Amino acid sequence: MRVIKSIQSLQRLIQKAKRSGESIGFVPTMGALHQGHQSLIRCCRRENKITVLSIFVNPQQFGPHEDFLRYPRPGRLDKMLAEKEKVDIIFTPTEKTMYPDGYQTTVIVGDRAQGMCGRFRPGHFQGVATVVIKLLHIVMPDRLYLGEKDAQQVAVLRQVVRDLNFPVTIRVCPTVREKDGLAMSSRNRYLSAIERNEAAVLYHALQEARFHIRQGMRNAGTILRRIRSRIQRQSSATIDYIVCVDRATLKPLVTVHGKVMLALAVRFGRTRLIDNILVNVP
Repeated sequence: MRVIKSIQSLQRLIQKAKRSGESIGFVPTMGALHQGHQSLIRCCRRENKITVLSIFVNPQQFGPHEDFLRYPRPGRLDKMLAEKEKVDIIFTPTEKTMYPDGYQTTVIVGDRAQGMCGRFRPGHFQGVATVVIKLLHIVMPDRLYLGEKDAQQVAVLRQVVRDLNFPVTIRVCPTVREKDGLAMSSRNRYLSAIERNEAAVLYHALQEARFHIRQGMRNAGTILRRIRSRIQRQSSATIDYIVCVDRATLKPLVTVHGKVMLALAVRFGRTRLIDNILVNVP
């Protein structure tokens, strides 16, 4: 396993691999790796000759009062997990490497970034799109691996890749969950014992909604009220949003039909968690 900080050093390796006809898979992360990241790495390794993992806590996607400074950075543990998963290359650039003095360019993203998390985290998806575009130019992968838990991010990056003609295939891997259903997240470690116990209700409320849809419920407003009610009854969470949207466009639905996503974001104290499930409705 190679650990590389320099853009030029990484690109020399990638170009050499491409001249040899080797496929490149890329898993972008902010570190604090967990089983969700492991699943992305394993999928990448199955489909590519070379697996590149980036670890970079991107300041451009954090708001002024968010958790950039306290975001977990267990560098040694991350490298141990990556080595265990047989990652070929870890790219760990510094902030100055990615955004050198005089850096001015950002990417403007469209309507897929405006609702849901975009409403509560202005500028977040602009920062995500900017850093991912930079990483795609640096790594030049054949395939990009993303997690289904970050569904809005996936939708935004699909649009970016399509609009800017990147020659990369996006692979979306299923959400990995704890035994009680809580979606794996680097931020789960912020939760107190009580909050962690309560957080299981998020997935259970989504599952209950999926059950009602499969039983014939079609009014999105009714479905969302049921999710909200259960979360409020069984936890101390503050709800940012609960939505029922078209899976591809992220446009809100009044009547549930087609490929549907139920998504939510809540806060336990200072800890913000997101989750979603997909439902195919005839």
